[in-house]
Amino acid sequence: MFSLENKTAIVTGGGSGIGRAISKVFAQQGATVYILDLDENGAAETINEISEKNGTAFFEKCNVSVQQEVKNIIYKISKIDIVVNNAGIAHVGNVENTSEADFERLFSVNVKGVYNVLNAAIPLMKNKGGVILNLASIASLVGIPDRFAYSMTKGAVAGITLSVARDYLHQKIRCNCISPARVHTPFVDGFIAKNYPGKEAEMFEKLSKTQPIGRMAEPEEIAHLALYLCSDEASFITGCDYPIDGGFVKLNN
Repeated sequence: MFSLENKTAIVTGGGSGIGRAISKVFAQQGATVYILDLDENGAAETINEISEKNGTAFFEKCNVSVQQEVKNIIYKISKIDIVVNNAGIAHVGNVENTSEADFERLFSVNVKGVYNVLNAAIPLMKNKGGVILNLASIASLVGIPDRFAYSMTKGAVAGITLSVARDYLHQKIRCNCISPARVHTPFVDGFIAKNYPGKEAEMFEKLSKTQPIGRMAEPEEIAHLALYLCSDEASFITGCDYPIDGGFVKLNN
């Protein structure tokens, strides 16, 4: 069950956090994983961890916001069964204090990056089908304070998911997305250290308690949902968004 044997998976942003966890779980289940990332050191660590468990993974340095760069890499890989659009960046601010540069920077990675990967990969998947999984966020489902640009991009990812799922039904390409709440990744630790020096433990506890379940998710928990949605066991699922949020959307009242 949940075998990915003989499948080739692309994971953008696989050098850390959720992307690393997904890459490791997919490789553990038999997939050949291609990590597309700008972080060479992080990607190398992911590949080392996969190799230690006898998995197969490769690294391609890639800026997902540059279309030709993405196309060159994906055409080189050529055989693609699974695409996970995980690469993304965050921003704190409302509409007034979000600069044009920040707005464009988030759009270029979080939205255009997804488009670039899909634009290159789908033509290679159409003959035999495949699975696409996009990482959205609960910020696309509920209002989150000071997340204007980030929420905008994740709302776009949810819309992209529906459109692609509908357009490629008859090519046997499934497309879904996952909407995590707060996940304990190196990004979260860095954010707390930068913005709340000396109060790291206190703020970590406070942010954890914003999830009704009382803690943040672990990256592996997101990866296990990703595995299900990208496996043959989920062959009847397309065009869906899966909140994985410790009760945040429905129970936070």
